Amino acid sequence: MQALKGTHDILPSEVYKWDYMEGVIRDVCRRYGYKEIRTPIIEATELFQRGIGDTTDVVTKEMYTFKDRGNRSVTLRPENTASAVRAYLEHKMYGDQQVHKMFYIGSMFRYDRPQAGRYREFHQFGLEVLGASSPLADAEVISMACEIFHKLGLKDLDLHLNSIGCQKCRPVYRQKLIDFFEPKVDQLCEDCKERLHKNPLRLLDCKEEGCKAAAVGAPVITDYLCEDCHKKFEALKSYLTALGIPFTLDPKLVRGLDYYTNTAFEIQYTPLGAQSAVCGGGRYDGLVEEIGGPSTPGIGFAIGLERLLLALEMQNLIPEPKIAKKVYIAALGEGAAAEGVKIQAALRQDGVITDMDLQGRSLKGQMKQAGKIKADFTVIIGSNELESGKAMVKNMAEGSQEEIAFADVAEYIAKKEHND
Repeated sequence: MQALKGTHDILPSEVYKWDYMEGVIRDVCRRYGYKEIRTPIIEATELFQRGIGDTTDVVTKEMYTFKDRGNRSVTLRPENTASAVRAYLEHKMYGDQQVHKMFYIGSMFRYDRPQAGRYREFHQFGLEVLGASSPLADAEVISMACEIFHKLGLKDLDLHLNSIGCQKCRPVYRQKLIDFFEPKVDQLCEDCKERLHKNPLRLLDCKEEGCKAAAVGAPVITDYLCEDCHKKFEALKSYLTALGIPFTLDPKLVRGLDYYTNTAFEIQYTPLGAQSAVCGGGRYDGLVEEIGGPSTPGIGFAIGLERLLLALEMQNLIPEPKIAKKVYIAALGEGAAAEGVKIQAALRQDGVITDMDLQGRSLKGQMKQAGKIKADFTVIIGSNELESGKAMVKNMAEGSQEEIAFADVAEYIAKKEHND
């Protein structure tokens, strides 16, 4: 048996890399005042149809959707913003009139073509700010994303920025796009022909060569922003400049999900090649209302952790795990094992990594195992030690050994550790 295509195991020898990434992320979230939310992996399909948009590739092509035993249509979450908003509404978090800052780390699922750093089950870190309409919130989340990357040591990052307007000004731009693309409809791929009248903005980020050629000279959204959207975008740019965060204005950046309004941004890491995006996000002021709640502004982003890990490995930015002291207890016979487990328990209480033989090995086999796991000390208990009430404690690096009373072994090793 093998793992399903597009899924992968994270083995014990690799988990420290994930712990390191997540540790940096959690530290930044803590300092910015974000609290963790954990939502179900499975949700009603309607949540994503309404929240993400039923014309998106995610909904039409990529979701893992099936009927459960109650004949309900359910979906493995393809992203977490809709779930976070559903939780915000279900638990009436909006009732306190406060800004809610949340983050999440977890598995998402999309039936996509597997490639380097992209899987069908993938891990994502993301955050959401609900209840804040100020461009200061936009600047904060972008600043946070940049800080996470900088704390991890990543360089050569490029922040792409755009505004895609609001419900007031976007319809005008939408019509301008339809008018622009209609004479070129034969150049468009089949997906874009479908999108033309449903969501023409998506034509701007299509990767098909014919569509890219057709989009040359297309109207630019920022030329059609209403006064309010223009002011917010200018304010955001001034805040980012004040924070010393460089950015590239990208009028073709529209993001892949329908819920975005106003700010859209993407952080790219060029060495990853064509699929260079490591972070994407934006504002979604209409999403809460779309899902059935009160009008509530929101903004957030998500980072694919497999892609981030790939970038960190490319630059050798993941430190090796700290080597903790290890003790191995070599016990011969049941009586010795009984004393051994007591010493093992005392050492573990003191925070020392301690292991014992579970396979009935000989003393020679146990000493070999102690060497294999790179134990710093080996505690040897045989018939002679049982008789004397003292264990033989061997310092594996020095080759020296001492007889120590069973009750004093843990304290002896703790002192040795402290002196080292």
